[in-house]
Amino acid sequence: MITLYGFALSNYYNKTKLALLEKGIPFNEEMVAPSQDAAVLKRSPLGKIPFIKTEQGYLSESQVILEYLEDAYPEHPLYPADPFERAKCREFIQHLELNIELVARRLYGEALFGSPASAETKDEVRKKVEAGMQGLMRLARFEPYALGASFSAADIVAWLHLGLIAMATQKVYGEDLVAAYVPGVADYFKTMESRPFVQQVAAGRDAAIQSFFAKK
Repeated sequence: MITLYGFALSNYYNKTKLALLEKGIPFNEEMVAPSQDAAVLKRSPLGKIPFIKTEQGYLSESQVILEYLEDAYPEHPLYPADPFERAKCREFIQHLELNIELVARRLYGEALFGSPASAETKDEVRKKVEAGMQGLMRLARFEPYALGASFSAADIVAWLHLGLIAMATQKVYGEDLVAAYVPGVADYFKTMESRPFVQQVAAGRDAAIQSFFAKK
């Protein structure tokens, strides 16, 4: 059985967990924080989470894990069968994670923990996030799912990241930059949050957030 390591504060942990649930793969969870301890580095080369344990060994990096799960457990596929459409799904994920979420992450300190970002950082991030969102809408459809009629790995990534980016930009800029570029995004979130496994992951995330801030 697969073991998933990490914790539910991490979008990338929740991305992996939701993929496991949607694919119907049995797994255990073990709470592990990012660490430079030797025991963690043996399993995740930079000490990052999430990582998983398989019968063959350990794997890190959430996107690598998703594609491993798709190959090793082909039932309940999360990627289209057609090679080009499959590549378009990967393209959407890579664009969202590298060109939008990674950029917006520079706002999370202020949005989540009250550590102000500089005006220069805010201006730079806004320009890049807006450009990234414009690019995303050249790839996306949201009819009703990110890439069209069928739920896919793109939706796992979009639901988690776009929700966090929307919150962060609203807090930092007073404007939700996701809603500004994705018409009907509220309906998309409702569609996603009607799915039982999305509800399960959201409940775990929300409980982890409450526990974290209760300790502050």
